[in-house]
Amino acid sequence: MPAGAAGRRPGLVVGVLASAGIASSITQTMVTPLIPQLPTIFNTPASNTAWIITATLLAAAVAVPISGRLGDLFGKRRMILILAMPLILGAIVCAIAPTVEIMIAGRAMQGLGSGMVPLAIAMLRDLVPKERLSSAIATVSATMGVGGAIGMPIAAAVVDFSNWRALFFGSAVVTLIVVLGIWKFIPALPAGASGQRFDWLGAIGLTIGLISLILAVSKGSSWGWAAPITLSLLGLAAVSLLLWGIWETRTKDPLVDLRTAVIPRVLLTNIASIFVGFGMYASMLVMPQILQLPAETGYGLGQSILAAGLWMAPAGLMMLVLSPVGGRLTNSRGPKFTLVLGVAILALGYGVGLLGMGSAWGLMATSFVINGGVALAYGAMPSIIMGAVPRSETAAANGFNTLMRSLGTTTGAAVVGLVLAQMTTDFGGVSVPSEAGFRVALILGAGISVIAAILAACIPAAAAKIPLEIAPQPEAALAK
Repeated sequence: MPAGAAGRRPGLVVGVLASAGIASSITQTMVTPLIPQLPTIFNTPASNTAWIITATLLAAAVAVPISGRLGDLFGKRRMILILAMPLILGAIVCAIAPTVEIMIAGRAMQGLGSGMVPLAIAMLRDLVPKERLSSAIATVSATMGVGGAIGMPIAAAVVDFSNWRALFFGSAVVTLIVVLGIWKFIPALPAGASGQRFDWLGAIGLTIGLISLILAVSKGSSWGWAAPITLSLLGLAAVSLLLWGIWETRTKDPLVDLRTAVIPRVLLTNIASIFVGFGMYASMLVMPQILQLPAETGYGLGQSILAAGLWMAPAGLMMLVLSPVGGRLTNSRGPKFTLVLGVAILALGYGVGLLGMGSAWGLMATSFVINGGVALAYGAMPSIIMGAVPRSETAAANGFNTLMRSLGTTTGAAVVGLVLAQMTTDFGGVSVPSEAGFRVALILGAGISVIAAILAACIPAAAAKIPLEIAPQPEAALAK
């Protein structure tokens, strides 16, 4: 790539990095249509196949903050290319998996690729001119929602009309194309934290804490919240994360610089991110179920998995269309204003859902409003973070913020799942979530979103603005 080409072709850079985000996020959701069939496919209880989902969550939680720091140390482009490898290999492993254990291993490998999105966002600070940076950040951030929206109907279509293994072979091919695009069009720039040491002890401590916490939260409803294993994992998470926090404040080159993380502007953004993740994911659990439940229940809409995905897909694609609007709004009013507005729209979307849950068109309108709010919020949060941290911590700080959102979605899945499991009705001898349960879940999503808006409104203005424009780079650095 010619020197300086990235600066002359920012649209190409954004397009390539956005494709990486879409490939990563599709991977996370494409297994959804397979979930009911997995026990039959592998001839094993549903409790075993549930680990196919859990393994992806655990691997992603560990990979995101660690790969962010490695990107700062050794180069973000290099780390994106490295993370693409387990995405490809994991897809191939899943495609040929003869047993559930191998399938779980393949999905864990794919979970490692989740670190691609925050790294791609962090790269924009070095590659895109200042006047286009906010829109670029919003566009790449939106890929986390876009990939999920288009991943489910594509996966459902493949499962309905072809062999399910083709789904994973296709994923490997798509990711390989993305890798070639990054290799060809994205320059390798100097690492922002080159010369610092990697904090292995911090990485081990954070891994133990996160795995314990996410296992307890995601499995608590099936194991029992008062079960010894759940309580033991929660205790281990608390002790591990406390010791990790103490270590991170004392080591010279921490995995996550907690001194930066406790800056009020960064801290409140990360806390708000947890609630935004919860608020977003609550709708993803409710609306597909309402669409797919039989019409005979009186509130289900009787749609197939493929049809349900197609009803939701347009709103997901709208995120990509709306993200540049959010970028321009950030340029004119600041990222805090965009975040507050986005979360307020997210809360409003749940109100629309309470009114429109009786029809597919009503749920589509709900999805449009909710995804519109998510597009604004997800584009604003990285801008706030990157405007408050040094350039040498850009990828690590973005990775930590992404982790906070992931913790929110995991918690949201557990809480909303518990509500729907407790509030059920009998339909043909089978317990299904009741209409009241869905309404409570929507009200809960609205309440969490309001809390997120309040937290976002409390984010202080930047005391000293750290410029986001592209830093001058030597000619050799911009060459491939």
